[in-house]
Amino acid sequence: MHTLASIPLATRTTLRLGGPAAELVEVESEADLVDVVRAADESGRPLLVLGGGSNLVVDDDGFEGLVVAVRTRGIEVDSDACSGATVRVAAGEPWDEFVATALQEGWVGVEALSGIPGLVGATPIQNVGAYGQEVAETIASVRAWDRRAGEVRTIAAADCGFGYRTSRFKTDPEAFVVLSVTFQFRLGDLGAPIRYAELARRLGVEVDERVPAKDVREAVLGLRRGKGMVLDEADHDTWSAGSFFTNPVVGADVAQRLAPGAPQWAQPDGSVKISAAWLIGQAGYEKGTLRGNVGLSTKHALALTNRGGGTTAELLALAREIRDTVHQRSGVVLVNEPVTVGCRL
Repeated sequence: MHTLASIPLATRTTLRLGGPAAELVEVESEADLVDVVRAADESGRPLLVLGGGSNLVVDDDGFEGLVVAVRTRGIEVDSDACSGATVRVAAGEPWDEFVATALQEGWVGVEALSGIPGLVGATPIQNVGAYGQEVAETIASVRAWDRRAGEVRTIAAADCGFGYRTSRFKTDPEAFVVLSVTFQFRLGDLGAPIRYAELARRLGVEVDERVPAKDVREAVLGLRRGKGMVLDEADHDTWSAGSFFTNPVVGADVAQRLAPGAPQWAQPDGSVKISAAWLIGQAGYEKGTLRGNVGLSTKHALALTNRGGGTTAELLALAREIRDTVHQRSGVVLVNEPVTVGCRL
């Protein structure tokens, strides 16, 4: 373990915002991770488990408790031609590096999740998804420290409460710390069927067709770069937490009241998913809209960005303004996707 004091959390988040942590501990083993979390809980000390910092909005005053930076590594594989590959991955493995490894090994099902920042341990919490794939589709189980029971548990995918950008780990954030994730992959060179129209157009195929997984990864990375969604220190459009708002899921009656042309997708339960980016544009916010030192990305209306010298207070003020204006114009309430620490939207 490596302990640091008064570390600016702005240096640990992709937004590059946030005040200091009173104490930050970097842990490289699962045993140390469990020990540190257990000790903090027993003492009643506030705790923040930090992965890649790509989904955090931290208050300008920082965090008074203990920050645990997860740096555990390791990939264990059990593979055969009949059953596919069962792959257990430590929480601290960088996600995109793991996706690249999956393609090299012929593990199918995460190629459309290329370019997403952060660590493996965060993916089941958010049920990370993009371009027609969700990580829940390949997760077999999640191994986690149960903070209330004081024991390690293996939670089957069916019990993880996966939904659109959510899980039981997200809805009850004080309950578990993810230690590792076990995936079940099919083997092959072709990726999963293409479900997302924009990706299909980029690849020059029809929806539901299959192409080599490496081609899917290259196409997704190209699309994400075009939207400022692949981290680049020199590009302020990537100084963000990705999509700041989730696409709202509303009743069919609400969807029908929206202006003609609203991008929407019918859900199996009769609800309708609406494009948050479209709602933001309809509310009058264009790409590149600025408020002081923060603003919307010049490439993607869903990304709120730090243009350099910004503050969390500025970012949240813009987020509230957008959320409230969208609600006034459409009646739809936008919900933030990033986790807020020490502050509220």
